[in-house]
Amino acid sequence: MLEPGLRIVFCGTAAGTVAARVGAPYAGPGNRFWWVLHEVGLTPHVLDAHEFRTLPRYGLGLTDVAKHASGPDASLARSDLDAAAVVAQVERYTPGILAFVGKRAAREVLGGAVAYGPQDVRVGDSDVWVVPSTSGAARGAWGLRPWRELAVASARTPRH
Repeated sequence: MLEPGLRIVFCGTAAGTVAARVGAPYAGPGNRFWWVLHEVGLTPHVLDAHEFRTLPRYGLGLTDVAKHASGPDASLARSDLDAAAVVAQVERYTPGILAFVGKRAAREVLGGAVAYGPQDVRVGDSDVWVVPSTSGAARGAWGLRPWRELAVASARTPRH
């Protein structure tokens, strides 16, 4: 759900199993996405996953690299992923920042290795960031610091 003028568009790899089943992104019981948005100041309260359609009022949007597949990253085939579609969406809607939620999504779109934080590349007119996945399965590599830094940067980034 994207529209012009967003501060940040978050791009995951694919909807998780629970999210696909209930029709709401980041809805898995162990997923911290909605909590993180609030914790770093991007939303005024913790949204329920079913409130995802309200994100544009906070200057936020969502997309995925795999539009027609769901499940954990390890279950996705290369043919499930459409990096060109993500680039086309970002070039069309020109958010201030394209933020990949997890390294797999970033690698698929950007190619090559990525690190958490701002990237030395742009997609269209948008700055690019990578933040840790909020999935419960990714807790071992999880940290709030890149999310906090993204929130601060987004306050300084003009909407296009």
